[in-house]
Amino acid sequence: MEVKVDAKTERVRIWEELLKVAKPDSKFSWQFSEFICDYEGSEKGTELLCATDMYKNAKVIFITPDNNLETLRERAFKDKKTVIMTNYGITRGFFLIEPGQIPEGKEEVASLLDGIGRYWKHQTLAQLSEKINHIDMMVTGASAITPSGIRFGKGHGYFDLEWAMLSTVGIADKDTVIIGAGHDCQVADVPVTVEEYDTAIDYIVTPTRIIETRHEFPRPSKGIIWARLAPGMREQIPPVQELWCRVHCK
Repeated sequence: MEVKVDAKTERVRIWEELLKVAKPDSKFSWQFSEFICDYEGSEKGTELLCATDMYKNAKVIFITPDNNLETLRERAFKDKKTVIMTNYGITRGFFLIEPGQIPEGKEEVASLLDGIGRYWKHQTLAQLSEKINHIDMMVTGASAITPSGIRFGKGHGYFDLEWAMLSTVGIADKDTVIIGAGHDCQVADVPVTVEEYDTAIDYIVTPTRIIETRHEFPRPSKGIIWARLAPGMREQIPPVQELWCRVHCK
């Protein structure tokens, strides 16, 4: 009988390796349990992804506010992609950056979380679904990733919640390509417990390669699983409140 690896134990090993290549966060320093770090070579992963047809053909991309995706955000702005983002913790909801909103030459500034606030426009889920027909690609950083397609290690579940919300309003679906970005040391082919809300990814991008996952797990289709929300999420995340009120505030 196969023994499931304790994700907390496995992440300790990964984070020990990650310390050798990681770049500290201005707020959280080396606390990998609180943020997705940047690392040596993340720009090479961006180049690999941007050379693919799936990126070139994507018109609308959702990109998480993770540190290792700064160069991807800059590139997407330069390539005139429509970008959807959230802030850290989704406490301010969803934001839209359309081609032309960022002045030429300011793409690098806008790739930073402090810089993007000068240009992005807040959107409720209702507004976002009116403007966006379909999200072609979603890209998230990850604490650890398995080739089977599961992210694990940090445990906050923000990306799973973002998928649940965007799929609920119909602008992300089975045709949306999901990418997980991390350093090579963060890829671990180990069995981990999979929850019903875990959003499996299609490809892993590292500084050296693109890995197509084994697609072992279906995408969640139940939307927000209200009973599984962490304490405070419903109160602190505006689009979660928005979806809650669609059902409970009538």
